[in-house]
Amino acid sequence: MIRVIHHVAISTPDLKPMCDFYCGLLGFEEVSRTAWQPGEAKIDRVMALTATAATAVMLQRGPTCIELFQFAFPAQAPKGSGDRPVNRYGFTHLCFDVADVDAAYQRMVDAGVRFHCPPQDFGSVRATYGRDPDGNVFELQELTGQPGFAASPQ
Repeated sequence: MIRVIHHVAISTPDLKPMCDFYCGLLGFEEVSRTAWQPGEAKIDRVMALTATAATAVMLQRGPTCIELFQFAFPAQAPKGSGDRPVNRYGFTHLCFDVADVDAAYQRMVDAGVRFHCPPQDFGSVRATYGRDPDGNVFELQELTGQPGFAASPQ
């Protein structure tokens, strides 16, 4: 039986700006870093790829972890133009619960982070979507009183 979601993984062409974003702006800490070269059969089997080579970094803040992968092999197709729309099949967004969504939004805007709009009021939650350095969507939310749903521990 599943106990909890341990981490979300994101593939990136450049670890540095992603680590700077998730650690510097969102307060995650790097807890491990590993790299491998082609020939790691177990990793290739798990990923259903051949001759992989990558660096993986695990970031953590409280009970939440994000794993970042920068693959050297196999080669990837170039990123399409523009941002991936949130309605496209696959990963939609990461959501971070914050104590003050307006303050978090403003701090990140001041640091140059792109958002779709300022935080919106949905009654029991105030939220907005932004983009990390690779264009992946993240949500900032402040729970303002939804019965039966508690905010994550800070």
